[in-house]
Amino acid sequence: MIMMLKLLALLSLFSIASAAPLATCPGYRVTNVQSGDSYLVADLTLAGTSCNLYSEDITNLRLTVEYQTDTRLHVLIEDREQNVFQIQDSILPRPPSQNSSSQTAALRFTYEANPFSFKVTRASTGDVLFDTSPSPLIFETQYLRLRTRLPPNPNLYGLGEHSDSFRLPTSGYKRTLWNSEAPYIPQNQNLYGSHPVYFEHRGGTGTHGVFLRSAAGMDIVIGKSDAGEQYLEYNTIGGVVDLYFLAGPGPEEVSKQYAEVVGLPAMMPYWSLGFHQCKYGWPDLGHVKQVVKNYSDAGIPLEALWDDIDYMDNKLDFSTDPVRYPKDQLKGFVEELHGKDMRYVQILDPGIRYKSDYGPFKRGAEKNVFLKAADGSWYRGLQWPGEVVWPDWIAPQTKEWWTTEILTFYDPNNGIDVDGLWIDMNEASNMCADTTCLSSAQETRSLPQSQTVISPRAPGDGQHLGLPNRDLFTPQYQIANHYPTLSSRTLFTNITNSDGSTQYDTHNLYALTMSSVSRSALLSRSPTKRPFLLTRSTFSGSSRFAAHWFGDNFSSWVDYRASIRQLLSFSAVHNYPMVGSDVCGFNGQAQEKMCARWAILGAWQPFYRNHADISAPDQEFYRWSSVAAAARKAIATRYRLLDYIYTGLYFASKTGESLVKPLWFLYPEDAATFAIDTQFLLGDSLLVSPVVEDDVQSVSFYLPQGVWYDFFTHSRISDQTSASAGAGGQTITVTGVDWDQIPVYIRGGSILPLRLSDASSDSGQEQAMTTKEVHQRNFEIIIAPDQNGKAKGRLYLDDGESLDSSGRESEIEFRWDGARLEARGKFGYDTKGVVVVRVVVLDDGVNGNGERKVEGEWGLMGGFTVSF
Repeated sequence: MIMMLKLLALLSLFSIASAAPLATCPGYRVTNVQSGDSYLVADLTLAGTSCNLYSEDITNLRLTVEYQTDTRLHVLIEDREQNVFQIQDSILPRPPSQNSSSQTAALRFTYEANPFSFKVTRASTGDVLFDTSPSPLIFETQYLRLRTRLPPNPNLYGLGEHSDSFRLPTSGYKRTLWNSEAPYIPQNQNLYGSHPVYFEHRGGTGTHGVFLRSAAGMDIVIGKSDAGEQYLEYNTIGGVVDLYFLAGPGPEEVSKQYAEVVGLPAMMPYWSLGFHQCKYGWPDLGHVKQVVKNYSDAGIPLEALWDDIDYMDNKLDFSTDPVRYPKDQLKGFVEELHGKDMRYVQILDPGIRYKSDYGPFKRGAEKNVFLKAADGSWYRGLQWPGEVVWPDWIAPQTKEWWTTEILTFYDPNNGIDVDGLWIDMNEASNMCADTTCLSSAQETRSLPQSQTVISPRAPGDGQHLGLPNRDLFTPQYQIANHYPTLSSRTLFTNITNSDGSTQYDTHNLYALTMSSVSRSALLSRSPTKRPFLLTRSTFSGSSRFAAHWFGDNFSSWVDYRASIRQLLSFSAVHNYPMVGSDVCGFNGQAQEKMCARWAILGAWQPFYRNHADISAPDQEFYRWSSVAAAARKAIATRYRLLDYIYTGLYFASKTGESLVKPLWFLYPEDAATFAIDTQFLLGDSLLVSPVVEDDVQSVSFYLPQGVWYDFFTHSRISDQTSASAGAGGQTITVTGVDWDQIPVYIRGGSILPLRLSDASSDSGQEQAMTTKEVHQRNFEIIIAPDQNGKAKGRLYLDDGESLDSSGRESEIEFRWDGARLEARGKFGYDTKGVVVVRVVVLDDGVNGNGERKVEGEWGLMGGFTVSF
């Protein structure tokens, strides 16, 4: 193997040295054009002598252009024989085309014939959104290059999971997409997820999105040419040009249009919005029980207890440690949690121990579910339990095997009755540093072996499964993977999947397919309930199956700030609403003041979990008095807002609407908002501006033009803060922000339905300690009028867990006209006595009205009005 790699490396260097320079690449010419009102197809033929820059030019291509909807344009450039890998429709279904007319579409496609280039323009303004004319298309067997011209200093967002600035740098910046384990979430490197989509925002002329439907490893470069011209350039090691252009023109519209392409996010259960606690390194079940008791004693609501791999017997999936986590005792503990209306979640890793007497391996081997090496043996690597094999999630029999293992181990009566699952290490992470790990000489022949030898596929099958005869280990173009090679610390890229595709092409899809199969298994376990699944690694469309957390961050102010940027990228651009960071940091030692701030910030993110590494000291909130106080206050506020957040999740799952938004989503013409990534909007009504500097008690932040109210005091913003005008809004400085506080403002024009779920709400009830208690509390409605004295809001209600709530849900709209509140909509959910008991109108600044309240009882089973 080592000699082979050295030979390939020498050949690679020779090929690069002998390849023609980029400037001499001929591009393609257009022939055989056919077009209709909603489409264009043509042949593209190499326009001159082969360039062979990093591999062999593909001579004949096919161009397909589809006006799929009035706001979505699809441009596909593929090899004419259709051998080059394209993402399987079964993994990421393509959106159906509505065959819109090119005459009425918001986008226009035009092209130059020789050399071929194309432009996408906005029909209403003539703005050029995508222009490939500066450089020729390069389409080789293992290298694809496409460059588009950009306006000067563009506002670009997205392009996969990263810890960089939310608005992407525009000079000398490279985003690498290759899913990878990434401890400490380093900047300027590839992390756990690949989402090849970006939004470009042009202020008053609109926002558009561009999605490259490609799972290939790639570098996306944003820079300037020698002539100073701004560009964005794709450099991939495989795949095709498969672009979806999303017209917007508003940013929220682009987000919804992207969701139509990759799939709407899954609706989460109500309980998943509670506070969760986990720790890698809890020594035994007795310690876990004490954690739960300590939270109760501290008066901090704890919704869900999570167990990391500590519960396993020698880190084996579907097992419990017989000494530290005896199965019967663990089963009883889960029953105790359920008796307190609390939840329990366990971790599973994809690596299955390669061990003949290990049931999941034996049964999987019998069903032929594991990935194979070229000689037909099970492909082996290293993960937590030692030598492991990995499931081939594409193989149809894998779903049956994985489902059976989950149904057996997590049987509610005889097994561990979990409420959700957490799938980790699924980039896939392999502790083998390189391709010399676990060579065939080390193979244990006494174990069951697959007898199926994988034969190379013949060319010309036209199944989009990847060209044969490629260098799957060391392509000549090397993406900037933060590990030395493509196969470092992951599944080797020459491994073949059951359908004939290879990990070289499907690496970035591994977690997506695991998420899909795991969600299906949970549905088999509880067919009528919404599954809860959390995944570390993701690809475009993963939100259809699972929530996501931002990986193994560090206990630092730097990563505290990075969590806001990651939240904005995932929710607003990647259409992934149920996300959050490991609160207080995973690696390293959490500091008290930082953890207090993070406990508060985490309460305003959709997924809210405290989690730390085995090497880190315990950091449960109750371990510091100041952090405990901050957590109590933060969770009390979160639980009052639980239905506001839940309503946002519902509309995200229904329409693709973003739950968390950057300021420019609602203020697209205010240039002062374009680079802000330390503030965020939770829904359309709440602006969260956390303290972001180290160990301080003040914060300066931006308030766009309009009416704003302090969420906690209900005061208009000008009543207690200083401000300086600028760019249509104002910069606010708030001092004396205690360690249990966070500046949050209500946007004028909003109506907020809040649960009376905390002890300070003068409802006469104690703090709700679980989401079930919250769900049983009455509401008060807060009306925050805009400059015209008007406001609106909404509320979604259901039982919080049913997979199908059709006919048993309520979608309520609230309207305030300045004198009367009206509630109307669809009323299908039986609230079982839950009502609105108070309506509060905040001071609208008109005629010195001040804050006004009306007490009463208004049911939520039908419309009502409240007059003032």
